[in-house]
Amino acid sequence: MTTTPQQLADQGKQAFISKKFDQAASSFSQAASAYEALDDTLNAAEMKNNLSVTLLQAGKAQAAYDALAGTDEVFAQAGDVKRQAMAFGNQAAALEALKKNDLAIEAYERSAALFAEAGEGEMRSTVLQSAAMLKLKRGKMVDSALSMIGSVESTQKPNLLQRFLRFILRFKP
Repeated sequence: MTTTPQQLADQGKQAFISKKFDQAASSFSQAASAYEALDDTLNAAEMKNNLSVTLLQAGKAQAAYDALAGTDEVFAQAGDVKRQAMAFGNQAAALEALKKNDLAIEAYERSAALFAEAGEGEMRSTVLQSAAMLKLKRGKMVDSALSMIGSVESTQKPNLLQRFLRFILRFKP
């Protein structure tokens, strides 16, 4: 009996939920190859993004980054702005884990811009927060503050801290 690409993807998701990252990575990799064999580049790119997240969780940052090669372009060609933004966010996380901070910040910012274009305020907020934290770690206080302001302003359902920050930001000079 042949396993379908969707079954492989489902197996990968279940393994990921169970924190069996090596097993999940294997399933996602097989699913990506199976989709490629069917000339289904969109689903193959999605599986490569899932593979990247899984590898990052397994502590394999370089492999996570390598898995993403070209996925943002596949989504761009398909006009899928949201998944393109997610691909850039995944690239940024892998680059951050590789300590390539300047490239990670650029990828987070591209991701945020695309999430804004896609109308995904919460996801935009999340990647802007990641960029802000990375800038803060690097000692770029002003840049970090600006990223955090953008993050707070794009949050649809702000928590208590975010509401407080919005209140303070109203009084900027």
